[in-house]
Amino acid sequence: MAGQLDIRPSATTFDVETLVQMAWRGQIRVPHFQRDFRWRQEDVRRLFDSIVRGYPIGSLLLWVRPAPAQQLHLGTLRIDAPDADQALWVVDGQQRVTSLANALHEAGQSDPRFALAYNLDSEQFVAPPAVEDPSAIPLPVLFDLQRILRWFAQHPEISEFLDRATGITKSLRQYPVPAYQVAHDDASVLQDIFDRMNNYGKRLSRSEIFSALNAGEESRSDETLTFKRIAEHVEADLGFGVIDNDTVLKAVLARRGPDVMREIRNEFVEADRASSGGPVRRAEFPGEGRDEAYQAGEEALARAVAFLQERAGVPHVSMLPYRYLLVVLARLFAHHPEPDARNLQLLRRWYWRAAVAGPAHFKGNATGAVRALCYRVLPTDLSGSVQGLLDAVSQRDPKPPDLRRFRANEASTKIALCAWWDAGPFNLETCRPYERAELSERLVDRATAGDAVRYVVARFLVPAEYRLWAADRVLMPILEGDFIEISGLVVRRPHGVDDTVWATALRSHSITPELAALLVDNAVVDFLQARQTLLEQDLRHFLNRMCEWELEDTPPLSYLMLDDEEDENELV
Repeated sequence: MAGQLDIRPSATTFDVETLVQMAWRGQIRVPHFQRDFRWRQEDVRRLFDSIVRGYPIGSLLLWVRPAPAQQLHLGTLRIDAPDADQALWVVDGQQRVTSLANALHEAGQSDPRFALAYNLDSEQFVAPPAVEDPSAIPLPVLFDLQRILRWFAQHPEISEFLDRATGITKSLRQYPVPAYQVAHDDASVLQDIFDRMNNYGKRLSRSEIFSALNAGEESRSDETLTFKRIAEHVEADLGFGVIDNDTVLKAVLARRGPDVMREIRNEFVEADRASSGGPVRRAEFPGEGRDEAYQAGEEALARAVAFLQERAGVPHVSMLPYRYLLVVLARLFAHHPEPDARNLQLLRRWYWRAAVAGPAHFKGNATGAVRALCYRVLPTDLSGSVQGLLDAVSQRDPKPPDLRRFRANEASTKIALCAWWDAGPFNLETCRPYERAELSERLVDRATAGDAVRYVVARFLVPAEYRLWAADRVLMPILEGDFIEISGLVVRRPHGVDDTVWATALRSHSITPELAALLVDNAVVDFLQARQTLLEQDLRHFLNRMCEWELEDTPPLSYLMLDDEEDENELV
């Protein structure tokens, strides 16, 4: 149990002027386990609107403890902070403190989230106008009385608003912000407070709670691995897109134990007990600390992603039908980093069979699926693990995805997109296959692959009953020109390209020269119906090749020979 507070939290207030000056000097710190800054410009605008109206904006919770000298990243600001015996660490109120410090500082105006002005005419906080308007005063100017006076000296045409402007300046600088300060040496108290505060306001995600409870050393925050940094490393190395923090958490947990939904508050207790000579809780990696677990989790996740890209035909996270499958793969590659060729083939079968079957195949849907599958991964038995995974999705030749409903955020569409990518789609302008790097470039910061998909025929030319069909879509991440529709590309062969190359380029999108001719004749419905049939055939062929439903799932010969030896030993 976390220690109790010997000294009650002290209640105080800071005016905004004092608060932002402390932040600019590096006296206020944000713990590295805190969630990322999430507010948008509208949230920041409403904060300042509440201040000038005199509305309450909530209290801060500040942890009083030492802080090392370091360069702080506070929103857009970069602050060279000296070491301090008693810095104030923001446990609750990060969004408000970051917004105030950035919006009132000149350097913060480069970030659209913090770039605000006060319009003296409409009496509202607004985005800075594209053309300078003397009545719209940038917040850093409005916050500084000397700059306000110079502003009005330069713009005498708005002199009637001087009293209003100075009144707003006074309201901003003197607005009182209530705060509680907690002083305690036990870091577990901070963790306990942070955990309990999750019960109020917008709930933290499980990964944010876990990060807070297992924050690592603050003095090494620029080097310490976090879930966000793990995702960024995988993206930088493999171009897979940014994996969400909760999936990274589950991958880290799955490597250390099969129940990824287990209690997370004592995840690394055994490491502390091992270092102090106390009893060690039984675990797959006993005595392992937080940093070691994060590093090994990143390595396992990277190997799982490489398998998906290179062997399973999943080029990007936005085309991953179910993220729990990545968690299971991370567990397997953590314990078995270099599977043999036969087990890799079987693992690809399992992945695609599980993707087609979906979580409904398991009790409890996705949560039940990830638990059941992770328990099939045995730390010391690769072939036994793969056989167990295959047994868990033994359904043969299930119904393929329905291509009459194309939604980039749905699993069935993601499966279809993987099939399209596996076909090696050509750029119809250059008549060369797309590279995976081009797909990654197109999908930077995208949650779905929708931005890499184009309409063949403009939607307004397609009858309503066909508009959701996959037949009116193609996977074309990068194009030289800005085309409203792709039909013009389909019917126009580039100069210098022979018939064979052009037919290959079209076929990479499940289009034939005969189908292209239908577009020339404006037979849109005939084109969509014929192409839909071809897409369904190509998808079935892709899934048959990946799932290999008709083949025996026999393990490698070495595994069978080992079983024979064990049987002989039992007989002896």
